[in-house]
Amino acid sequence: MAPKILLDCDTGIDDAITLLYLAKLVKAGEAELVAVGTVHGNVAPEVGALNTLRVLEHAGLPDVPVAVGAVRPMAQDVDYAPDWHGADGLGDTYLPEPAGRPVETTAPEQIIRLGRERPGELTLVAVGPLTNLAIALLLEPSLPTMFREVVIMGGAFDHQGNVTSHAEANIWHDPEAAELVLSAGWPVTLVPLDATHPTAVDGAWLDRLAGADSDLARFAARILEFYATAYSPSLGMRGAVIHDALAAMLAVDPSLGEYAERPVRVELRGERTRGATLWDRRSYADEGDRPVVKVAVASDVAAFQDRLLAALL
Repeated sequence: MAPKILLDCDTGIDDAITLLYLAKLVKAGEAELVAVGTVHGNVAPEVGALNTLRVLEHAGLPDVPVAVGAVRPMAQDVDYAPDWHGADGLGDTYLPEPAGRPVETTAPEQIIRLGRERPGELTLVAVGPLTNLAIALLLEPSLPTMFREVVIMGGAFDHQGNVTSHAEANIWHDPEAAELVLSAGWPVTLVPLDATHPTAVDGAWLDRLAGADSDLARFAARILEFYATAYSPSLGMRGAVIHDALAAMLAVDPSLGEYAERPVRVELRGERTRGATLWDRRSYADEGDRPVVKVAVASDVAAFQDRLLAALL
């Protein structure tokens, strides 16, 4: 059965590539994109919503509803990522205004409404900070019973962080929200940097995309060039890590991943470790009633790169 996806994102460059990947699946009848919500993160949620509409219209899915969500984290100042995604979130391409506009309901309200309307049907894929999900949980405590699964791009365990030495961006942007979401007891798959970083695409992959003769591929290549420029110093090569697309791909085909299952906590108070994701590897550790999280620890890198490139071509 084709998965029915509710996407929560902060549409910068890797979010945009993920939307293009999902659009390809929708057109092939392999997935349903029910709705999208945006949150603070790479850009402000209002900017992210317009970017989402731009990408969806470019991909031929202009009727997917897009809702604007939380404008700031629960307990810290908001922070954006223009160095990685450009001031506009799409590599400083400053594309024309989309034809559509966001819906009037908020992203947390949209999560609750769709969960109630389609209980047990939807996969909630969250590839930005988790503030919208946390707000929805506070408004509707029974929300975890309404979703088939929650797939989250976030966290770092044996891999270094990408905002601080320990913290990954989506968790770091709102640690309180992440802790609330990971402790709520719904079926969660967490896709951390440990799984996403090995999927980095290289210059040859980017060149194949840039050489394709289609509007969609040219659009993807254009925004990824900015991303690759930002990424190259840390990767030591021309390339980029398209984190969010792996989370979406594992939501559609979990068999591409390898997983470990254990409770996950988020550090909220550490002076140098705030936003770090933690698990206790001790076999005798007593985690009480802390719910288990399914953590992607590796993936089929070649399959990921091939499938993503095929979708964009």
